Parts: sequence; C-alpha cells; structure tokens
Amino acid sequence: PDGFLPEYVLLRPTKLLAEERQRERWASMAIGAATGAAGMLLPAGVSPSSSAPSINPPFQSQHSSFVLRRVSSAASALVLPPSSPLSSFSPYPPLLRKNSVSGFRFLCRSRAPFHHFPSSKGNGLASASVERVGQVDHKHEKSTHRHQLLQQEGKQQVKEMTIKPSVTISDGKLVISGRTVLSGVPDNVSVSSTTVAGPVDGIFLGAQFQERACRHVVSVGTLRDVRFMACFRFKLWWMAQRMGNQGRDIPLETQFLLLETSGESGDGDDDARALYTVLLPLVDGSFRASLHGNPNDELELCIESGDANTTGAAFTHSLFVCAAQSDPFAAITDAIRAVKSHLRTFRQRPEKKLPSIVDFFGWCTWDAFYQDVTQQGVEAGLESLTTGGAPPKFVIIDDGWQSVGIDHHTCEEEQEPSLMRLTGIKENAKFQNRGNPGEGIKSIVDIAKQKYGLNYVYVWHAITGYWGGVQPGVEGMEQYGSKMRYPSISPGVDGNEPGLKSDAITVQGLGLVNPKKVYEFYNELHAYLATAGVDGVKVDVQCVLETLGAGLGGRVDLARQYHQALDASVQKNFPDNGIIACMSHNTDGLYYSKQTAVVRASDDFYPRDPVSHTIHIASVAYNSIFLGEFMLPDWDMFHSLHPAAEYHGSARAISGGPVYVSDAPGKHNFELLRKLVLPDGSILRAQLPGRPTKDCLFTDPARDGVSLLKIWNMNKYTGVLGVYNCQGAAWSRLEKKNVFHQTGTDSLTCSVKGSDVHLISDAATEREWNGDCVVYRHGDGDVILLLHDAAMPVSLKVLEHEIFTVSPIKVLAPDFKFAPLGLIDMFNAGGAIAGLYYQVQADASSLEMGWGLVNQSNGASLQPTENRGSSLVGSVHMQVKGCGRLGAYSSSRPRRCLVDNADDVEFVYDASSGLLTINLETMPEGKKKLHSVVVEL
Repeated sequence: PDGFLPEYVLLRPTKLLAEERQRERWASMAIGAATGAAGMLLPAGVSPSSSAPSINPPFQSQHSSFVLRRVSSAASALVLPPSSPLSSFSPYPPLLRKNSVSGFRFLCRSRAPFHHFPSSKGNGLASASVERVGQVDHKHEKSTHRHQLLQQEGKQQVKEMTIKPSVTISDGKLVISGRTVLSGVPDNVSVSSTTVAGPVDGIFLGAQFQERACRHVVSVGTLRDVRFMACFRFKLWWMAQRMGNQGRDIPLETQFLLLETSGESGDGDDDARALYTVLLPLVDGSFRASLHGNPNDELELCIESGDANTTGAAFTHSLFVCAAQSDPFAAITDAIRAVKSHLRTFRQRPEKKLPSIVDFFGWCTWDAFYQDVTQQGVEAGLESLTTGGAPPKFVIIDDGWQSVGIDHHTCEEEQEPSLMRLTGIKENAKFQNRGNPGEGIKSIVDIAKQKYGLNYVYVWHAITGYWGGVQPGVEGMEQYGSKMRYPSISPGVDGNEPGLKSDAITVQGLGLVNPKKVYEFYNELHAYLATAGVDGVKVDVQCVLETLGAGLGGRVDLARQYHQALDASVQKNFPDNGIIACMSHNTDGLYYSKQTAVVRASDDFYPRDPVSHTIHIASVAYNSIFLGEFMLPDWDMFHSLHPAAEYHGSARAISGGPVYVSDAPGKHNFELLRKLVLPDGSILRAQLPGRPTKDCLFTDPARDGVSLLKIWNMNKYTGVLGVYNCQGAAWSRLEKKNVFHQTGTDSLTCSVKGSDVHLISDAATEREWNGDCVVYRHGDGDVILLLHDAAMPVSLKVLEHEIFTVSPIKVLAPDFKFAPLGLIDMFNAGGAIAGLYYQVQADASSLEMGWGLVNQSNGASLQPTENRGSSLVGSVHMQVKGCGRLGAYSSSRPRRCLVDNADDVEFVYDASSGLLTINLETMPEGKKKLHSVVVEL
C-alpha cells in the first residue's frame, strides 16, 4: 500500500530460472542451518557480509529481524530491502536480478516448476507471486516463531522473533486477515500454530472435553454472512457441493469448506478485496473430523473414532484454518500442503506418478454388461470400437470376472438376495478359455493386447475383495483370517443416507480380511493378475472401511492399515501405478493416499436415470476442487450414443482426467468419439483437473435457477473453457435423494472472459502479455477477439453446453498478430499444440521472438531493432499432435504454410474472422509423433 514500508516480503517461486544449476550451490549454503526453509530476508539497512553465502549462520547474529518462511522443500528465496548493497554477491553475478514489487530486490531458485501457482512476472527473473507483505510486530508476545540458529559459546541457541499472525482467535472471534469469520468461539476450543518457523499460514483447532468418548460434537463458532462452498458426503461413498452464506446451510459430513470474505474498499469495488480461506476437518490420531451447521448458524465440529473402545477427551489438530488469500485456488493448494506437512501421511497429486491410461481412450464393461460380462463380451466390445475408428488403448473389466458365492447357511426362503462374497483369487468360469481353462484371465488379456492393440488392461475388485468381502473359512483363503463384521453407520452418514441401514451389506455383514493379513491378500491377488498381463486395478467400495472399525482400533486405524497394504501391493505389482480409487470420498482414505493417483470424482454415470446428468457434471467439477489436490479426478465413463452424450463427452474432454466409454458393442456415436479420440487411440488431455471458474465457486448452478457453470482448464499454450446449464435437478436435503425441481426459466445467460481460464497468462509466450485473447467457439466455429477484461454473453438451455478454446494473442510486430487454436474439430482443440515459438525475419536475417526453443512455454518478447528494411516476415513454428483441421488466428493472410519440412501446403484463410485452417491429413510419424508446422506471415 502507498506509504507502507514493509520489513518483509514473502515470495513464492512459480517458474524455473535458466541459471538454476548455478544457483543451487549458493542457495543450499545460504539457507544454512535452516534446512528446508524457503526464504531468507534482511530488514531495511542490514547488509550481508561479503562471506554471507559461505558461512553458517549466513548473517550477523545481532540482526534477528529477518524472516525464514517455509514454503516447500522445493523452493527458496533470498529477499533484500532496497538499501542493501548487492556488491558483496559479485562472485555470483547470474543471481542478481531486480523486481519492482515494493522496491525489494530478490534472488530466487526453484528445483521444480509450480504450474499450479499464479504468476506475477518479474524483469528477467523467474515468475513469483508475492504471498505477503508486512511488518514485524515486535510487541506481539503471544505467538513467537523460531527463525535463526546462532552459535554462542559453542552451543546452539534459538533466537526468537515475533510475527503478527493472519489467523487469530481473540475475544471469542476467529479473525482472518482482519475479518471476523466466526463469532462466539467457545472456551473449550483449542488453538495450535501450523509451524515453528516463519509467519503463520493458519491454525489448527481442537477441543477439550470433560469425559472421554468415541464421538464428540462441539461448536467452533457462529458463521453468518460469509459465502461458502462445501464438499459434503450425501452418500457414504460420494461427495457433492453445497453453497450458502450461514452456518445452518452447511450439510452433515462436510469435508471441505471454502469461504469468501469481502471487505469494504470504499470505492464500491468490494470484489477486488475478496479473500478466500479454507477449513479442512482432519484425521486427529485415531479420530476423524467433519463439519456441519445447526439451526443457530453454529459451525459444529464432529470428531469420531467409529469404535466404542477407542475414546478420547483432548484433541489439538482436528480442524485446519488456512490464512486468507486473494487467489482461491492457491489458497486451497497451500492449505492441503500445510496439512500434508503436519500429517505426513499422504502426497499431493503433482508428487504422484500418473498411470499411462490417462492419456489414452478406453472402454469399461460396466454399463455394457454389468455383472453379466464374459470374455466373449469383452472381445465384442473391443472389436466394435476398433473397427469403427475409435480404438481403445485400455479396457477396464469391471465387476463380474471374479469367483464369488453365497453363504452356505443362506435360507432359500429369505426375501432379500444373498450378498455375494469372494471365494477365490482367480477368475470365474466365464473367463476361462474352453480350450485351455488353466490359462484363465490371461486369455482375454492376450487377445486385447495382441489382436486389438490395447496397451493396458485393468480389472475391478472391491477394497474388501468383493461387495460382501471374503467368505470366511473358504478353502484356499483361510490364511487371510476373514471374519464376519456388520457395518455401523455414523450419525452423519445416516442423516444424509438413511436407507443405508437397510442395505444388503449392513444387514448381511461383510467378510473382512484380518488387517494384519490384508497385504498378503492384496499381494496374492495382484501378483496373479500381473502374471496374466493385467496392468492395474479399479479398487471400489473403499468407504465401507469406515463402518467396520469397531473392535479394530477405529475407522482411521483400519483405513490406514488397508491403504498402506494396498499402496505397497500396487507399487510392487503394477509399476505404472495402475490403480483407480472408487467409492472413496471419505477423508479417512484421502489423508492416507500416498500412492493412488486417480480417483473417481462423483457418483456414477446412470444412463437410464434422466435426473442424474446435470447433477453429474456439477458434482465432478466442484468435487475436483478438493479431490484434485490429492489425485487426478476421473469424471467416469459415459455412453457415446445417448441423448446427453455430447454434454458428458465434452466435459470429459476438458476434465484433465481419463476419457472412456461404457458403450454396448455396436452402440456407438463415432462422430462424437472423433471429437475425443485421435486415430491412434490417444486423447488431447488438458494439464490440470477441470474446476469451476472463480466467479462460479459460490453460485449454485444446479439449484439457484439463474447460474450457468463454467469449467476451466489449461493446455500448454492455450486454455479451455466449458459452459454448462446444470439447472433443474439436485440432491434434496429433505427427500435425501436426487430430484427434479422447477428452474423458472428456459434459457440462462452468463459472460465469458479470457481471464475465466484462471492461469491463462501461463500460456502466453511473452512475460508482458497484455491480456488480449482469441476465443474459438466449438459449437459454431466462430472466432472472437476478446481484449483484456472484455466479455461476451453465452446463453444455454438445460442440458446444453458450449466449449471455448482460449488462446493468448502474440504480437510479433504491429501488423502480425497470431494465436494458435489447435485441432478445431476436437473438443479440447488446444491440447494438440505441443510446441510453439515465433521469429521475425528482416532482410534475410532472423531475429528470434522469445526463447527460440520449441518446447518451452515462456520467454521475453524482443522487438527487432536492427536494420529491417522495408518489410518484415513473421514465422510461427508449431509442433502439433494428431491429425485433422489445424486452426489458428492470424491478423493477416499467411504468405505460405509448410508441414513437416515439405513444400508449401494449401490453407484456408477467412479475412473477416482471421481464422486460418490447415488440413493435417495423416497422423505424424517419427519418434516424437508430432507434425512440424510453419506459418509465414
């Protein structure tokens, strides 16, 4: 702010610098004893000594007012006030850069790029976002943080300083960045800091109770007039979204809560001051927490173990409240990172290996055959898709391949069908080759890979083996110690899904493998499948574990043992990390997900249930906000020949996750599939989990009757934006099921801007990009120029959608403007652009615009200043995946176009819209499998 002289600036690196290797040695010495700390700062007027980079500690002991800020183990920054001379760093000239933010000069290194962080461009410096600017509060004594280890008399001592935290509880109020979020916080709610080094990122809340119990509920304060978006479990297995602005609106079993607070700016632009914070109920020892509201608008914290013998009275880290930020997506990522650092039981999505299936088209047998799937049916499905020109490269053989049976004591007169239980590791008779029964499931695996060219075969199993578990005492499986257990449904789940009490699993029980033997069970099953050529598993029914913890140490301990065993077996038997988690939306599992990298994002695609389709799209988008921090969300299979096929298919294309159908053999829409699948079976996958745009986070596109849902994602050089009308159906809090409701209007309208793609600046090839975009509308092929912050209207009826490719405009010269669009006949057109750089030629000499490397995404825009003569020739170099119509925006008609270093090729140019199209007739050849395309202007 004007007139404010900060004592510290906290920076988060977001891009790699070219001199990373040169900086690494310096940075590792500069952080000295503060191993893992991500920033160093000196107060105004303090100069580092000439030997600063090589001593430990690096700065003189009498100066204690600098900040060490833990950002992550992969980022470091040295921050110096303007008055600090940098001449002492002369041995390290590549490090010296300047930044205009608050007049601070800073040095920065990053071991890995952070594509998911927002960027603020520096002059010649790696991109970094300013996380906080502030002053040290030397009088604030209640919250102290240790920063610098000093050597005194040969002993290590800790020098302390104080920082005013941004999240506090005082006078019964939870205050975040000066804004009251909760009032009336009870005295028995406890507070713990997130870290012992650096300014506070947030706080952990717990509670103290007079008596030990296996379940506690406590108010953490009253929530009013604060917009929120909650992800809550409306079923045992699945989450959905809910929006509101007061505590009573928060549903039972809320596992994620995003809040928006707005300050009064005085200029009428309150939205510019909107801040976002995240509340995350956690696992705390053997207990798991969730949130809900009560009729008095109190936000209540429920802490439960699921085992009457597992009790507690004191909890310290049950709810995390993160510091507020202006970027909601960064706030969420930072909150999950802080929880990860605390729990140390899970990894975030970017840290995990994605299985290769996510980049290919697939087919699942479920909606085609359900449990009646056979080997012959699998082969028929693969044959049908392959001959039609949409060859799947992976298949999921869903429920129906295993050896299962009923309990021997089941009475014939029982009205309810008997629950099936697993009776053996190997496949059933339907998947045994008649000519060679001993070959087993390997027979269909070989057929899929050798005859139909599939790369991957997955099979289904429940986390407990089968729906009814493993049959106790069955021959050949006695060693796993399976015992009958009867699910106990938590009050929160029961409140949202009362019908679960009469479910077959609840009534008939489940054969649960001894937790101490479950690794042996998984390993035998997975080793057998791997030997047969199976590449991975879809592990279903995961949330059932929370109901089975009685007598086993509780739900959290049981989940921990099962997930650790599952991770270990998958890592051993499926080297491509071949696993998809399904029916797994409880935090018991999420906070123990170290290995699994793909998770089903919502309740099933129900082809025969009309009420489900709009609900499905809204649910996967909002659930991905939370789930996408842990794993890559899988938006589920769908039918390509269906009244809502384009609605579902377009959403899968921009989801960033796997794309696969569950068509019955012979029932396909190949025209639709060609918008999703390339001839070689690969897809144009976006880079991130698809999520609602910032302006949709707190509107309800399923219930409010006025809002459309916008979903954004990123490609390497473009963004993609999907707009969906999801109104008319939602889960009913009263009826406890999905129902239709009256929307009150036939068509709804929203505005679309280039900045709706949250990280669109990352796709620009120049640091000083002005925000101008070209938008390609997939439905009618229109090309629209959207200047910075300009918007255009979009109107849709229920079950209608529109897809937009958003591409930053590159200004090569005053007369040359260009923006790549990609394969414009595919939903995610921009995903085809794999490489891009620009040149300007003058008098037969070439001056590069940008960095001159095909595979890099950012660089400085250089204006040619040498003798250029009377004419300029701009050239655009693209590497393109796939085949079809390649589209781009060009402000002038190209002089010529070249493909794969061959002679000139024909192109079509529409001067009125600037749309340039080139027909790439065949798939590219060679190792890179990319077309080289040059456009000369």
